[in-house]
Amino acid sequence: MIFTQFVDDALGCASYVVGDPGTGEAVVVDPAFAIEQYLEEAGRREVRIVRVIETHTHADHLSGHGRFALELGVPVSIHPAAEVEYAHDPMQDGAEIALGDIVLRCIHTPGHRPEHCCLAVSDRSRGPDPWIVLTGDSLFVGDAARPDLAVEAREGAEGLFHSLRRLVELGDGVEVYPGHVAGSLCGKAMSSKASTTIGFERRFNPALAFDDVALFIAESAAISAPRPPNMERIIELNRGPFVGSQPEPQELAAAPDEAQVLDVRSVEAFGSGHLPGAISVPVSGTRFATKAAFVLGPGPVVVSASDEDEAAQAIRGLRSVGLLEIPGYVLGGGTEPLELVSVEDLDSLLERGAELIDVREKDERDTGYIAGSRNIPYRLLALGEVDLPRDRPIVTICETGPRAAIAASILAAHGFDAHPVVNGGIDSWVASGKPTVEFRRCGS
Repeated sequence: MIFTQFVDDALGCASYVVGDPGTGEAVVVDPAFAIEQYLEEAGRREVRIVRVIETHTHADHLSGHGRFALELGVPVSIHPAAEVEYAHDPMQDGAEIALGDIVLRCIHTPGHRPEHCCLAVSDRSRGPDPWIVLTGDSLFVGDAARPDLAVEAREGAEGLFHSLRRLVELGDGVEVYPGHVAGSLCGKAMSSKASTTIGFERRFNPALAFDDVALFIAESAAISAPRPPNMERIIELNRGPFVGSQPEPQELAAAPDEAQVLDVRSVEAFGSGHLPGAISVPVSGTRFATKAAFVLGPGPVVVSASDEDEAAQAIRGLRSVGLLEIPGYVLGGGTEPLELVSVEDLDSLLERGAELIDVREKDERDTGYIAGSRNIPYRLLALGEVDLPRDRPIVTICETGPRAAIAASILAAHGFDAHPVVNGGIDSWVASGKPTVEFRRCGS
């Protein structure tokens, strides 16, 4: 069997090439928009990609099925409950896709989405039973999918409970390869480990510990994590007509007035000088595409980068989350500075009346925060004008620095005197022996 896993570390998404070397045929499961990686693998393995299989309509990244269909004439299979607008082969529960001795059997597993399916993979040369299952967005390593992205959370949770039971019935020895690893917003406690087994998850995965559907619903429907950014737009693109390859953006002499400017250089470079109104999300940081999608609004985006390679990397990331209106990029910085501060500067800034904004998510803040700080997650600052003072400095802080810099750039673009704590944050504050306040629920 040919079996290759591809993991996009920035999004936490996994995709697969499965094939039979005897027939020289392969399928791609849940492809990313950047399909070149699969074509390179198929060439290396000397197989031809004959089909794309979607486990479901994705909400966090733009699929590459349109590129496969338009550029290479490859057919696409998905469950009919997806109600997609593109040409496809309906894949019902129990349907099999055979590639010589390799067979992928569809297991309809609603919960995350109504159309969601898993794929049990068998090698007939070894026997009829599956030894791999591609679980998409249902069973993860150490977690299960969130049920609230397509239907009401309790309805999705009930479907997911029964779907997980079907997967457990495959047997303890079956290897599990999920559609997401840590870093995705489609689950809250998933591991960074790339695979597992049914037996290991049955023993250690909290989502499989519930024998009572009501208890499972109560636990899994209580979701505090933010939804993937740009979610409705990504679903619309993935369900709609095929999306093909995009034109290569060109270097621009200046950013058009109507465009948003995304500065993807380092925070230090941004602080030294950036274009007016630019938002800072370094492409070298973790989860670049997700962070950028949280803070960018609708409309064209111009990338501000240090060089062409940095611009190209950023543009690939933006396209992966469905941000396609990119007229070009500009190289170098600008004349607008942003003063960066350190944890050591905090006491003096607060004594001078600075407003401290903790830009972490609420569940992170509840583990410990600096007294007197105000909690506004960085992603919410981009939604519109906020009620913050303009007569004194605003200092943003997060766990270690990156989100504080994004938040400060957003506030500065709106005319606030903003300063991020960089190269440190709450973690450094605690490590230096400074006190924090821990949120305590009633009765605890």
